Amino acid sequence: MLVYVLLFLGIVSLWWHWRARDRMKVTNLTGKYIFITGCDTGFGNMAAKIFDKKGFRVFASCLTETGAKELKAVTSKQLQTVLLDVRDSDNVKKVAAWVKAEVRSEGLWGLVNNAGITGPSAPTDWLDIEHFREPIEVNLIGLINVTINMLPLIKKAKGRIVNVSSVGGRIAFSGGGYFPSKFGVEGFNDSLRRDMKAFGVKVCCIQPGLFKTALSNPAKIMKEKEVIWNELPPDIKKQYGEEYFQKDAAKKEKLSKICLNKDISSVVQCMEHALTSLHPCAHYVVGQDAKLFWNPLSRMPTIIQDFLLLQNRAELAVSHAK
Repeated sequence: MLVYVLLFLGIVSLWWHWRARDRMKVTNLTGKYIFITGCDTGFGNMAAKIFDKKGFRVFASCLTETGAKELKAVTSKQLQTVLLDVRDSDNVKKVAAWVKAEVRSEGLWGLVNNAGITGPSAPTDWLDIEHFREPIEVNLIGLINVTINMLPLIKKAKGRIVNVSSVGGRIAFSGGGYFPSKFGVEGFNDSLRRDMKAFGVKVCCIQPGLFKTALSNPAKIMKEKEVIWNELPPDIKKQYGEEYFQKDAAKKEKLSKICLNKDISSVVQCMEHALTSLHPCAHYVVGQDAKLFWNPLSRMPTIIQDFLLLQNRAELAVSHAK
């Protein structure tokens, strides 16, 4: 009996130590510089507003002038917006040079790589290389390019890099460029974390599930998919069946309603923890769907993954032709 009591007390002690360690914050962060990409809408937009209120000196990059203007209108004079298309290497270099001139000898405390797109989501044999190219250019190549251009400033401050990936970087449940791009982000994040450890730079990865943002709009996703379907050659349509698109769309809509997280603030809270905690996590899994389904599923044998994920796809016409 004594052994069980001691074991229980040991577990409680470890849990309490972990909780206390998790709450420890870096001091004197007010006025520190952070750079956030993708601030027009969604996670980046909310993060820019919150970190501005908390006293950080925020550089918020937006893709559009409208996004920058709207953000500037609701934040303090301390927040600065800048137009950035992460696909444009010259644009990235110019913005990095501008940031360097602003931060001077202090360096950049935080880089939040948040900019991203979904791209078309459809079976692989419906797609061409251009469907894959854009999400990989934005989500992966763009993220890497911004990081390596900002890295000297981060090293100077011994700061933080926060990469927004996805549970789609752990398990791919649809065709298209989004999932390869996010798997790439995971690989880059892990190698970068180990490379930067000797410099006192901490690198974190956030893995959100399905959240309600402009990028995850089901109507937009299905419209893109419908355009691709309508342009498919007759032999591909015959293989899938004329009713495939509608049946598959209904299944996807049902899953989306079950998995969708409406409150995006939990993602921003993880960003904040990664930037301010003395001991940030290497990975943050965010969202009930991610924690209860996608993340556990990603650790299961592939036979189980395939069985469960294929339940969410409509049956092909060719499967009846055996």
